[in-house]
Amino acid sequence: MKTLPLIDRACADPYVAYSYSYPHKSAYGPFQPPVDLKPVWQAERRDALFLYIHIPFCEMRCGFCNLFTQANASADFIQAYLRSLERQAACMADLLGKATFSRFAIGGGTPTVLTSGQLDQVFDFVEKRFILLPGRVPTSVEVSPQTVSAERVRVLRDRGVERVSMGVQSFVDEESHRIGRPQKRRVVEQALAFIDGFPIVNIDLIYGQPEQTLASWEYSLRSALEHEPEELFLYPLYVRPQTGAARRGNVQRAQAESTLSMYRLGRDLLTSAGYEQISMRCFRRQGITSEEGPAYCCQRDGMVGLGAGARSYTRDLHYSTPFAVEAVGVQKIIANWIGLSDEQQGMAHWGIRLSDDDRKRRFVIQSLLQKTGLADEAYRTEFASTVEQDFPILMRWIDQGFVIHEWGRWRLSGAGLELSDFLGPALYSQARMLELQEFSQC
Repeated sequence: MKTLPLIDRACADPYVAYSYSYPHKSAYGPFQPPVDLKPVWQAERRDALFLYIHIPFCEMRCGFCNLFTQANASADFIQAYLRSLERQAACMADLLGKATFSRFAIGGGTPTVLTSGQLDQVFDFVEKRFILLPGRVPTSVEVSPQTVSAERVRVLRDRGVERVSMGVQSFVDEESHRIGRPQKRRVVEQALAFIDGFPIVNIDLIYGQPEQTLASWEYSLRSALEHEPEELFLYPLYVRPQTGAARRGNVQRAQAESTLSMYRLGRDLLTSAGYEQISMRCFRRQGITSEEGPAYCCQRDGMVGLGAGARSYTRDLHYSTPFAVEAVGVQKIIANWIGLSDEQQGMAHWGIRLSDDDRKRRFVIQSLLQKTGLADEAYRTEFASTVEQDFPILMRWIDQGFVIHEWGRWRLSGAGLELSDFLGPALYSQARMLELQEFSQC
Protein backbone atom coordinates (compact mmCIF):
# COMPACT_ATOMS: atom_id res chain seq x y z
CA MET A 1 0.00 0.00 0.00
CA LYS A 2 1.47 3.35 -1.00
CA THR A 3 1.65 5.92 1.73
CA LEU A 4 2.75 9.53 1.71
CA PRO A 5 6.32 9.81 2.95
CA LEU A 6 6.89 11.10 6.45
CA ILE A 7 8.80 14.36 6.51
CA ASP A 8 11.89 13.71 8.61
CA ARG A 9 12.41 17.12 10.14
CA ALA A 10 12.29 17.78 13.84
CA CYS A 11 10.92 21.23 13.13
CA ALA A 12 8.12 19.97 10.85
CA ASP A 13 4.79 21.49 11.88
CA PRO A 14 2.38 18.72 12.95
CA TYR A 15 -0.49 21.11 13.70
CA VAL A 16 -1.94 21.24 10.22
CA ALA A 17 -5.20 19.31 10.56
CA TYR A 18 -7.15 17.61 13.30
CA SER A 19 -6.84 13.91 12.48
CA TYR A 20 -9.53 11.77 14.06
CA SER A 21 -11.24 9.73 11.35
CA TYR A 22 -10.91 8.56 7.77
CA PRO A 23 -11.81 9.30 5.04
CA HIS A 24 -12.09 13.04 5.60
CA LYS A 25 -15.34 14.70 4.49
CA SER A 26 -13.37 16.18 1.58
CA ALA A 27 -13.70 12.75 -0.08
CA TYR A 28 -17.52 12.88 -0.03
CA GLY A 29 -19.59 13.63 -3.10
CA PRO A 30 -23.07 13.11 -4.57
CA PHE A 31 -24.46 9.60 -4.98
CA GLN A 32 -25.92 9.11 -8.46
CA PRO A 33 -28.50 7.71 -7.98
CA PRO A 34 -29.16 8.21 -4.24
CA VAL A 35 -28.64 5.11 -2.11
CA ASP A 36 -31.61 3.36 -0.50
CA LEU A 37 -30.61 3.08 3.16
CA LYS A 38 -32.91 0.24 4.18
CA PRO A 39 -30.97 -2.61 2.50
CA VAL A 40 -27.70 -0.96 3.53
CA TRP A 41 -28.58 -1.00 7.23
CA GLN A 42 -30.37 -4.35 7.09
CA ALA A 43 -27.08 -5.89 5.95
CA GLU A 44 -25.23 -4.41 8.94
CA ARG A 45 -24.80 -5.57 12.50
CA ARG A 46 -27.24 -3.48 14.52
CA ASP A 47 -26.58 -4.71 18.05
CA ALA A 48 -24.21 -1.93 19.15
CA LEU A 49 -24.92 1.29 17.28
CA PHE A 50 -24.03 4.89 18.12
CA LEU A 51 -26.88 7.40 17.75
CA TYR A 52 -25.72 10.95 17.06
CA ILE A 53 -28.03 13.96 16.72
CA HIS A 54 -26.65 17.15 15.22
CA ILE A 55 -28.03 20.54 16.28
CA PRO A 56 -26.43 22.93 13.75
CA PHE A 57 -27.13 26.16 15.63
CA CYS A 58 -25.08 28.43 17.91
CA GLU A 59 -25.59 31.76 19.62
CA MET A 60 -22.48 32.93 17.73
CA ARG A 61 -19.73 31.51 15.53
CA CYS A 62 -16.31 31.55 17.16
CA GLY A 63 -13.44 32.85 15.06
CA PHE A 64 -11.63 29.49 15.04
CA CYS A 65 -14.72 27.34 14.33
CA ASN A 66 -15.18 25.46 11.05
CA LEU A 67 -18.03 23.25 12.24
CA PHE A 68 -21.30 22.92 10.36
CA THR A 69 -23.38 25.42 12.31
CA GLN A 70 -25.50 28.55 11.85
CA ALA A 71 -25.41 31.46 14.28
CA ASN A 72 -28.50 33.38 15.37
CA ALA A 73 -31.06 31.28 13.52
CA SER A 74 -34.65 32.39 13.93
CA ALA A 75 -36.95 30.58 16.35
CA ASP A 76 -39.20 29.50 13.45
CA PHE A 77 -36.25 28.06 11.50
CA ILE A 78 -35.04 26.07 14.52
CA GLN A 79 -38.53 24.70 15.15
CA ALA A 80 -38.87 23.68 11.50
CA TYR A 81 -35.54 21.91 11.82
CA LEU A 82 -36.73 19.98 14.88
CA ARG A 83 -39.88 18.86 13.08
CA SER A 84 -37.77 17.48 10.23
CA LEU A 85 -35.41 15.88 12.75
CA GLU A 86 -38.34 14.02 14.30
CA ARG A 87 -39.52 12.90 10.84
CA GLN A 88 -36.04 11.59 10.07
CA ALA A 89 -35.93 9.75 13.40
CA ALA A 90 -39.21 8.00 12.56
CA CYS A 91 -37.90 7.10 9.11
CA MET A 92 -34.60 5.71 10.42
CA ALA A 93 -36.28 3.74 13.19
CA ASP A 94 -38.48 2.10 10.57
CA LEU A 95 -35.72 1.17 8.18
CA LEU A 96 -33.35 0.00 10.93
CA GLY A 97 -35.86 -2.41 12.39
CA LYS A 98 -34.60 -4.20 15.47
CA ALA A 99 -31.53 -2.28 16.65
CA THR A 100 -29.66 -1.74 19.90
CA PHE A 101 -27.83 1.48 20.70
CA SER A 102 -24.82 1.48 22.99
CA ARG A 103 -23.98 5.19 22.77
CA PHE A 104 -25.98 8.39 22.33
CA ALA A 105 -24.71 11.94 21.82
CA ILE A 106 -26.22 15.31 20.96
CA GLY A 107 -23.68 17.67 19.44
CA GLY A 108 -23.42 20.61 17.14
CA GLY A 109 -23.26 23.44 16.95
CA THR A 110 -24.51 23.97 20.47
CA PRO A 111 -27.44 21.78 21.55
CA THR A 112 -28.18 24.06 24.49
CA VAL A 113 -29.07 26.88 22.12
CA LEU A 114 -32.42 25.03 22.15
CA THR A 115 -34.92 25.97 24.82
CA SER A 116 -35.53 23.55 27.67
CA GLY A 117 -38.82 22.60 26.02
CA GLN A 118 -37.08 21.88 22.72
CA LEU A 119 -34.47 19.74 24.48
CA ASP A 120 -37.31 17.76 26.04
CA GLN A 121 -38.83 17.41 22.58
CA VAL A 122 -35.61 15.86 21.24
CA PHE A 123 -35.33 13.39 24.11
CA ASP A 124 -39.02 12.50 23.74
CA PHE A 125 -38.78 11.42 20.11
CA VAL A 126 -35.47 9.63 20.66
CA GLU A 127 -36.97 7.55 23.46
CA LYS A 128 -40.13 6.91 21.47
CA ARG A 129 -38.53 5.97 18.17
CA PHE A 130 -35.44 4.10 19.31
CA ILE A 131 -36.48 2.72 22.72
CA LEU A 132 -33.31 4.36 23.99
CA LEU A 133 -33.22 5.56 27.58
CA PRO A 134 -30.29 7.96 28.16
CA GLY A 135 -30.02 6.87 31.79
CA ARG A 136 -29.22 3.34 30.64
CA VAL A 137 -27.00 4.17 27.68
CA PRO A 138 -23.95 6.43 28.01
CA THR A 139 -25.19 9.81 26.79
CA SER A 140 -23.20 12.96 26.05
CA VAL A 141 -24.36 16.51 25.33
CA GLU A 142 -22.26 19.50 24.29
CA VAL A 143 -22.91 22.90 25.89
CA SER A 144 -21.39 26.37 25.81
CA PRO A 145 -20.93 28.86 28.66
CA GLN A 146 -23.36 31.35 27.12
CA THR A 147 -26.23 28.87 26.71
CA VAL A 148 -26.15 26.97 30.00
CA SER A 149 -29.11 27.72 32.24
CA ALA A 150 -30.77 26.12 35.24
CA GLU A 151 -33.77 25.06 33.12
CA ARG A 152 -31.68 23.42 30.39
CA VAL A 153 -29.45 21.66 32.91
CA ARG A 154 -32.53 20.36 34.72
CA VAL A 155 -33.66 18.69 31.49
CA LEU A 156 -30.26 17.04 31.04
CA ARG A 157 -30.24 15.76 34.62
CA ASP A 158 -33.83 14.53 34.46
CA ARG A 159 -33.08 12.68 31.21
CA GLY A 160 -30.13 10.82 32.72
CA VAL A 161 -27.37 12.48 30.69
CA GLU A 162 -24.04 11.10 31.87
CA ARG A 163 -21.49 13.37 30.21
CA VAL A 164 -21.61 17.14 29.64
CA SER A 165 -18.85 18.72 27.57
CA MET A 166 -18.16 22.46 27.61
CA GLY A 167 -15.83 24.37 25.33
CA VAL A 168 -14.14 26.95 27.55
CA GLN A 169 -10.97 27.32 25.43
CA SER A 170 -9.31 29.74 27.87
CA PHE A 171 -9.86 31.16 31.34
CA VAL A 172 -8.12 34.36 30.23
CA ASP A 173 -10.69 36.72 28.71
CA GLU A 174 -8.18 38.46 26.44
CA GLU A 175 -7.06 35.16 24.93
CA SER A 176 -10.63 34.12 24.19
CA HIS A 177 -11.32 37.46 22.54
CA ARG A 178 -8.25 37.18 20.32
CA ILE A 179 -9.53 33.93 18.78
CA GLY A 180 -12.99 35.32 18.20
CA ARG A 181 -14.68 33.95 21.33
CA PRO A 182 -15.88 36.98 23.34
CA GLN A 183 -16.70 35.63 26.78
CA LYS A 184 -16.25 36.62 30.41
CA ARG A 185 -14.60 34.49 33.05
CA ARG A 186 -17.56 35.06 35.38
CA VAL A 187 -19.93 33.58 32.75
CA VAL A 188 -17.68 30.54 32.41
CA GLU A 189 -17.56 30.02 36.17
CA GLN A 190 -21.33 30.32 36.47
CA ALA A 191 -21.83 27.78 33.67
CA LEU A 192 -19.39 25.34 35.25
CA ALA A 193 -21.27 25.65 38.54
CA PHE A 194 -24.52 24.76 36.72
CA ILE A 195 -23.07 21.52 35.27
CA ASP A 196 -21.23 20.46 38.40
CA GLY A 197 -22.35 17.04 39.63
CA PHE A 198 -22.85 15.24 36.32
CA PRO A 199 -21.04 11.86 36.35
CA ILE A 200 -18.60 13.12 33.70
CA VAL A 201 -17.86 16.80 33.09
CA ASN A 202 -15.45 17.60 30.27
CA ILE A 203 -13.71 20.92 29.69
CA ASP A 204 -12.15 21.81 26.32
CA LEU A 205 -9.12 24.12 26.24
CA ILE A 206 -7.09 25.49 23.30
CA TYR A 207 -3.33 26.05 23.32
CA GLY A 208 -1.01 27.60 20.77
CA GLN A 209 -3.08 30.79 20.69
CA PRO A 210 -1.61 34.10 19.54
CA GLU A 211 0.24 35.89 22.37
CA GLN A 212 -0.49 32.97 24.70
CA THR A 213 2.42 32.19 27.00
CA LEU A 214 3.38 29.10 28.94
CA ALA A 215 2.39 30.98 32.09
CA SER A 216 -1.07 31.95 30.81
CA TRP A 217 -1.61 28.42 29.48
CA GLU A 218 -0.72 26.97 32.86
CA TYR A 219 -3.12 29.44 34.47
CA SER A 220 -5.99 28.13 32.31
CA LEU A 221 -5.05 24.53 33.08
CA ARG A 222 -4.95 25.14 36.83
CA SER A 223 -8.20 27.11 36.67
CA ALA A 224 -9.85 24.13 34.96
CA LEU A 225 -8.44 21.73 37.55
CA GLU A 226 -10.05 23.76 40.33
CA HIS A 227 -13.38 22.41 39.04
CA GLU A 228 -12.12 18.80 39.23
CA PRO A 229 -13.49 17.76 35.84
CA GLU A 230 -13.50 14.06 35.01
CA GLU A 231 -12.10 14.81 31.55
CA LEU A 232 -10.15 17.54 29.79
CA PHE A 233 -9.56 17.82 26.07
CA LEU A 234 -6.57 19.94 25.04
CA TYR A 235 -6.69 21.11 21.42
CA PRO A 236 -3.96 22.91 19.51
CA LEU A 237 -5.27 25.95 17.68
CA TYR A 238 -5.87 25.41 13.99
CA VAL A 239 -6.61 28.42 11.80
CA ARG A 240 -8.81 26.68 9.28
CA PRO A 241 -9.92 27.94 5.85
CA GLN A 242 -13.26 29.78 5.65
CA THR A 243 -13.30 30.55 9.39
CA GLY A 244 -13.63 34.09 10.67
CA ALA A 245 -10.03 34.07 11.85
CA ALA A 246 -8.74 32.94 8.45
CA ARG A 247 -10.84 35.48 6.53
CA ARG A 248 -9.73 38.37 8.70
CA GLY A 249 -6.15 37.17 8.80
CA ASN A 250 -5.79 38.50 12.33
CA VAL A 251 -5.11 35.22 14.12
CA GLN A 252 -1.69 33.67 13.76
CA ARG A 253 -1.09 30.44 15.62
CA ALA A 254 2.00 30.17 17.78
CA GLN A 255 5.09 28.61 16.26
CA ALA A 256 5.21 24.80 16.25
CA GLU A 257 7.98 24.72 18.86
CA SER A 258 5.97 26.91 21.23
CA THR A 259 2.80 24.91 20.62
CA LEU A 260 4.65 21.68 21.34
CA SER A 261 5.99 23.15 24.59
CA MET A 262 2.43 24.00 25.63
CA TYR A 263 1.26 20.48 24.77
CA ARG A 264 4.01 18.99 26.94
CA LEU A 265 3.27 21.35 29.80
CA GLY A 266 -0.41 20.37 29.69
CA ARG A 267 0.36 16.66 29.44
CA ASP A 268 2.80 16.73 32.36
CA LEU A 269 0.59 18.87 34.56
CA LEU A 270 -2.49 16.73 34.03
CA THR A 271 -0.74 13.38 34.42
CA SER A 272 0.87 14.61 37.64
CA ALA A 273 -2.61 15.67 38.83
CA GLY A 274 -3.92 12.12 38.43
CA TYR A 275 -5.22 12.15 34.85
CA GLU A 276 -4.59 9.36 32.38
CA GLN A 277 -3.74 10.29 28.80
CA ILE A 278 -6.17 8.54 26.43
CA SER A 279 -5.06 10.23 23.20
CA MET A 280 -3.14 13.30 22.12
CA ARG A 281 -6.13 15.38 23.22
CA CYS A 282 -8.05 13.44 25.84
CA PHE A 283 -7.08 13.26 29.52
CA ARG A 284 -9.34 11.35 31.92
CA ARG A 285 -9.13 11.26 35.67
CA GLN A 286 -7.83 7.89 36.82
CA GLY A 287 -10.63 5.63 37.97
CA ILE A 288 -13.17 7.34 35.70
CA THR A 289 -14.45 5.60 32.61
CA SER A 290 -16.76 6.83 29.88
CA GLU A 291 -17.05 3.32 28.50
CA GLU A 292 -19.50 1.85 30.99
CA GLY A 293 -22.58 0.34 29.41
CA PRO A 294 -22.89 -1.82 26.28
CA ALA A 295 -19.67 -2.31 24.37
CA TYR A 296 -19.02 -0.09 21.35
CA CYS A 297 -16.09 -0.25 18.92
CA CYS A 298 -15.78 2.79 16.67
CA GLN A 299 -13.66 0.82 14.18
CA ARG A 300 -16.37 -1.77 13.57
CA ASP A 301 -19.75 -0.66 14.91
CA GLY A 302 -22.01 1.69 13.00
CA MET A 303 -23.09 5.26 13.68
CA VAL A 304 -26.55 6.58 12.85
CA GLY A 305 -26.39 10.33 12.40
CA LEU A 306 -29.57 12.41 12.41
CA GLY A 307 -29.83 16.00 11.27
CA ALA A 308 -28.19 18.27 8.72
CA GLY A 309 -24.43 17.98 9.11
CA ALA A 310 -24.52 14.61 10.89
CA ARG A 311 -22.41 11.81 9.46
CA SER A 312 -23.45 8.16 9.44
CA TYR A 313 -21.06 5.22 9.17
CA THR A 314 -21.61 1.65 8.04
CA ARG A 315 -18.79 -0.76 7.24
CA ASP A 316 -18.35 0.50 3.70
CA LEU A 317 -20.73 3.45 3.30
CA HIS A 318 -20.29 6.87 4.90
CA TYR A 319 -22.93 9.50 4.23
CA SER A 320 -24.13 12.92 5.37
CA THR A 321 -25.40 16.18 3.94
CA PRO A 322 -23.04 18.41 1.96
CA PHE A 323 -20.76 20.52 4.14
CA ALA A 324 -20.16 24.26 4.39
CA VAL A 325 -18.66 26.74 6.83
CA GLU A 326 -19.77 30.13 5.54
CA ALA A 327 -23.19 31.29 6.75
CA VAL A 328 -24.98 31.38 3.39
CA GLY A 329 -23.87 27.86 2.45
CA VAL A 330 -24.78 26.40 5.84
CA GLN A 331 -28.25 27.97 5.85
CA LYS A 332 -28.96 26.74 2.33
CA ILE A 333 -27.95 23.17 3.18
CA ILE A 334 -30.10 23.16 6.33
CA ALA A 335 -33.08 24.60 4.43
CA ASN A 336 -32.72 21.97 1.70
CA TRP A 337 -32.54 19.24 4.34
CA ILE A 338 -35.67 20.55 6.09
CA GLY A 339 -37.47 20.31 2.75
CA LEU A 340 -36.69 16.61 2.16
CA SER A 341 -39.72 14.33 1.88
CA ASP A 342 -40.09 11.23 4.05
CA GLU A 343 -38.97 9.11 1.09
CA GLN A 344 -35.89 11.28 0.56
CA GLN A 345 -35.01 11.01 4.26
CA GLY A 346 -34.58 7.27 3.70
CA MET A 347 -31.94 7.83 1.04
CA ALA A 348 -28.26 8.77 1.19
CA HIS A 349 -27.58 11.63 -1.22
CA TRP A 350 -23.99 12.60 -0.33
CA GLY A 351 -21.08 10.51 0.90
CA ILE A 352 -18.58 7.86 -0.13
CA ARG A 353 -18.33 4.11 -0.60
CA LEU A 354 -15.20 2.87 1.14
CA SER A 355 -12.77 0.66 -0.72
CA ASP A 356 -10.93 -2.13 1.09
CA ASP A 357 -7.94 0.20 1.23
CA ASP A 358 -10.06 2.93 2.87
CA ARG A 359 -11.41 0.49 5.44
CA LYS A 360 -7.92 -0.69 6.39
CA ARG A 361 -6.59 2.84 6.76
CA ARG A 362 -9.61 3.89 8.82
CA PHE A 363 -9.18 0.90 11.14
CA VAL A 364 -5.49 1.62 11.69
CA ILE A 365 -5.89 5.39 12.19
CA GLN A 366 -8.77 5.07 14.64
CA SER A 367 -6.95 2.36 16.60
CA LEU A 368 -3.41 3.66 16.60
CA LEU A 369 -4.23 7.23 17.63
CA GLN A 370 -5.79 5.99 20.89
CA LYS A 371 -3.93 4.76 23.95
CA THR A 372 -5.30 1.22 23.54
CA GLY A 373 -3.57 0.95 20.18
CA LEU A 374 -3.93 -1.46 17.27
CA ALA A 375 -4.24 -5.19 17.98
CA ASP A 376 -2.68 -7.59 15.46
CA GLU A 377 -5.41 -10.18 16.04
CA ALA A 378 -8.24 -7.69 15.52
CA TYR A 379 -6.70 -6.51 12.26
CA ARG A 380 -6.18 -10.08 10.99
CA THR A 381 -9.75 -11.01 11.89
CA GLU A 382 -11.14 -7.99 10.09
CA PHE A 383 -9.01 -8.06 6.93
CA ALA A 384 -7.33 -11.50 6.68
CA SER A 385 -4.00 -9.69 6.42
CA THR A 386 -1.30 -8.37 8.72
CA VAL A 387 -0.44 -4.87 9.80
CA GLU A 388 3.19 -5.30 8.72
CA GLN A 389 2.17 -6.31 5.20
CA ASP A 390 -0.26 -3.46 4.67
CA PHE A 391 1.50 -0.68 6.60
CA PRO A 392 5.28 -1.15 6.43
CA ILE A 393 5.67 2.50 7.42
CA LEU A 394 4.92 1.44 11.00
CA MET A 395 8.18 -0.52 11.07
CA ARG A 396 9.98 2.66 10.17
CA TRP A 397 8.16 4.51 12.93
CA ILE A 398 9.38 1.93 15.42
CA ASP A 399 12.95 2.80 14.42
CA GLN A 400 12.16 6.51 14.77
CA GLY A 401 10.71 6.01 18.23
CA PHE A 402 7.11 6.93 17.36
CA VAL A 403 5.60 3.44 17.67
CA ILE A 404 6.01 0.52 20.05
CA HIS A 405 5.06 -3.03 19.02
CA GLU A 406 4.80 -5.54 21.83
CA TRP A 407 2.43 -8.23 23.07
CA GLY A 408 0.63 -8.27 19.72
CA ARG A 409 -0.31 -4.59 19.83
CA TRP A 410 0.92 -1.43 18.12
CA ARG A 411 0.92 1.70 20.27
CA LEU A 412 2.18 5.23 19.88
CA SER A 413 5.05 6.16 22.16
CA GLY A 414 5.03 9.45 24.04
CA ALA A 415 6.85 11.00 21.09
CA GLY A 416 4.30 9.49 18.71
CA LEU A 417 1.28 10.67 20.70
CA GLU A 418 2.38 14.29 20.54
CA LEU A 419 2.66 13.97 16.75
CA SER A 420 -0.75 12.32 16.28
CA ASP A 421 -2.00 15.03 13.94
CA PHE A 422 1.10 14.55 11.82
CA LEU A 423 1.22 10.75 11.84
CA GLY A 424 -2.50 10.34 11.12
CA PRO A 425 -2.42 12.10 7.74
CA ALA A 426 0.81 10.26 6.89
CA LEU A 427 -1.38 7.14 6.79
CA TYR A 428 -3.79 8.66 4.25
CA SER A 429 -3.69 7.36 0.70
CA GLN A 430 -2.23 9.67 -1.93
CA ALA A 431 -5.68 10.28 -3.43
CA ARG A 432 -7.30 11.12 -0.08
CA MET A 433 -4.47 13.47 0.86
CA LEU A 434 -4.83 15.36 -2.42
CA GLU A 435 -8.58 15.68 -1.79
CA LEU A 436 -7.91 17.06 1.66
CA GLN A 437 -5.36 19.56 0.35
CA GLU A 438 -7.80 20.77 -2.33
CA PHE A 439 -10.59 21.02 0.27
CA SER A 440 -8.36 23.05 2.60
CA GLN A 441 -7.73 25.61 -0.14
CA CYS A 442 -11.44 26.20 -0.86
